[in-house]
Amino acid sequence: MTEQALARARAGDEEAFRELTDPYQHELQLHIYRIVGSAQDAEDLLQETLLAAWRALEQFEGRASVRAWLYRNVGVGLKPNRLAPAGRLRHLGHPPVFRAAPARPPRIQRAVLVLRDVLGYRAGEVAEMLETSEASVNSLLRRARAAFESRLPATGRERAPLPNSKLERDIVGRFAETVENGDIDGMVALLTDDAWLTMPPLPHAYLGRDAIGAFLRGAGERRGAPMRLVPTRANGQPAFGGYLSEPETDVARAFSLFVLTLEGDHISAITWFADSGVFRQFGLPRMLR
Repeated sequence: MTEQALARARAGDEEAFRELTDPYQHELQLHIYRIVGSAQDAEDLLQETLLAAWRALEQFEGRASVRAWLYRNVGVGLKPNRLAPAGRLRHLGHPPVFRAAPARPPRIQRAVLVLRDVLGYRAGEVAEMLETSEASVNSLLRRARAAFESRLPATGRERAPLPNSKLERDIVGRFAETVENGDIDGMVALLTDDAWLTMPPLPHAYLGRDAIGAFLRGAGERRGAPMRLVPTRANGQPAFGGYLSEPETDVARAFSLFVLTLEGDHISAITWFADSGVFRQFGLPRMLR
C-alpha cells in the first residue's frame, strides 16, 4: 500500500481504490463463500463489502493492513438470513463438522472458527482482522469448537486426515491416478463401504461402492475418454477440476468439479458439480493445452 494511493482513493479516485483492494478480492470472495455456502451470494457480498469499504474509507487510518480492514468489512453484508443452512453446506463440500451440526455458534464465533480452522490464519492475524485481542480470539475459538462438537452425533467414524498431510496427499494422489487412468475398480477401492456420490443441484445420489461403481462405469462409457485433473481445495477439502479432451486436439475443456470428503485413509463422499462455471471461483482455467 502507498500513501499516495490511499490519499487518491480518499479523494474519490476509484482506480486508486482498485489498486488497494484488487490483490485481496479473490481470497476475500473465497472467505465469504465458506461462510454463506453460495458462489452467487459470495460474489454479491464481495461487492457489498467493497462498497462498504469505499464508503468507510475516511475511517481507515492505515494502522492495520488493507487486507485486515477488508476482512472487517465483510460483516457489513453478512445478514443472518444470508448464511447457508446446514443442508446446503453439505452439498458444497464443507468439512463434516459444518455439515452435521444442526445449529451454529454466534456469528463472531463462527467467523473465528472459519478464519482459524478452515483458512488457517494465526490467532494474531485473526485478532487484527476482528479488532480484538489474541486471548479473545482463543476464547471464541474454544467456545465455537465446543459448540459444534457438542452437537455432532456420536458416529464413531474416523477423522479426516489433516489438510496437506502425507496421508491426505497419498489418498488424493491415488484418486487422481485412478481417474486419469480410467481405473474404475481402483477408484471404488478407495471408497468407504457407505460412501456417497452426490451431484448437486441434481437430485442424483449413489450410496455404497457397488452403486457408485456402476454409475462411474456408465459415465466413463458415455464420455469415451478419461479426464485430466487439476488439484484445488474447496472449503478446506481436497478437490479437482476435471477436464475432457477435445477430439483430435491437444485442448481439454472444463467439465466438472469434484470435492472429496475423507475418512481415515478412504473417501467417504464425492460431491460432483457438473457446472464448470464454478471453476473461476477456484482459480481453475477454462481449458488446458
